[in-house]
Amino acid sequence: MDIHSIIEGFIDGILILTDQGEVVCVNCCARQICDSLNQRNSSSSLVPSRVWRICQLMVDSRTLYPDHIFMIEDELEMGAFDTIRVRVQWINLENSDRPCLLVALEDRYQSAKKMAIAERQRFGLTDRESEVWLLRRANCTYKTIAAKLHITVDTVKKHVKSIHAKRQDVMWADE
Repeated sequence: MDIHSIIEGFIDGILILTDQGEVVCVNCCARQICDSLNQRNSSSSLVPSRVWRICQLMVDSRTLYPDHIFMIEDELEMGAFDTIRVRVQWINLENSDRPCLLVALEDRYQSAKKMAIAERQRFGLTDRESEVWLLRRANCTYKTIAAKLHITVDTVKKHVKSIHAKRQDVMWADE
């Protein structure tokens, strides 16, 4: 199995880059995230400048600390509800004489959405509770949730209280 087939199976966006920023491999999800980031910056490169700056920190750290192995992680805000978690680490590929950068791009909103869907079923949430819980999982404030769903902050609080009660019931039942 080749590297392209392997990274295409990942849920997160995966980029493999040289230390010069050249793309060795990219999966579909990473391409979509990069395209979205590039639309905001009108960049012609596949790798958005905001992502490359994080990669550059990793390249620079290798020069400063050649014997240390670590990962750099950061988050890029894309809007009110969109945050991309960027994780960069070194990877050695068989067909490359130099180490490459493995860049994982996680769309935090999509991750929260998947988690909220699973929790909806597990905890027996209503449609409205699910909407509230998705936004809460995306780190939205009560005020933001209320504005987005056109409800009052008190209603958001009631839904969150109900959600926590249902979660607690399931947790107790599981023990």
